[in-house]
Amino acid sequence: MTEFEFVFLLYMLILGLSFVELLTGFGNAVEKRLEARAAGKAFAIGWLTPLLATFVMLDLLSFWSFAWAIRDYIHVSSATLMGVMLFASAYFFAARLVFPRNVDTHQDLDTHYFRVRRIVLAILVGLVLVQWSFIALQPELLANATSALTIGLTLVLIALMLAAIWVKSTVWSIALLLLLITRYAIIYVI
Repeated sequence: MTEFEFVFLLYMLILGLSFVELLTGFGNAVEKRLEARAAGKAFAIGWLTPLLATFVMLDLLSFWSFAWAIRDYIHVSSATLMGVMLFASAYFFAARLVFPRNVDTHQDLDTHYFRVRRIVLAILVGLVLVQWSFIALQPELLANATSALTIGLTLVLIALMLAAIWVKSTVWSIALLLLLITRYAIIYVI
């Protein structure tokens, strides 16, 4: 087992649980919607929470692939294990907040989105800053990451997330989340 594989197991476990948390939340919301419809009760999933979940999944994938890209720079140490655990745990915490734990106490998940979006998106902005701090400490990585395209795409990501933190309109929130998702869709296709 290489040093990267040893460290990546911890990272993979926690990020994998983050995916499970998002998928479970979405499944619970759909199940609640079906139950509410059958009982003639009101429950709206809305657009905001599923779009946020989609964006968080795509963002999580980007960090997963980033881990592969930096595999040669990962060495086993207590500091590395602590850093990986804290980084991945922050992701899990953000993913955990996207959907409410108990959807039965909600009638509209858009309300939940506006309650948690600032925390979730602030965590993701913080993780981007941590990622760039790591890159800055590795001269070879920094040389490869400082293209105008890479910096531009990162600035667009941060600007859109910050805008989504502060926007109070449902329509603008949907537009920003769609732009964030589209940004990743374009990157993954390129």
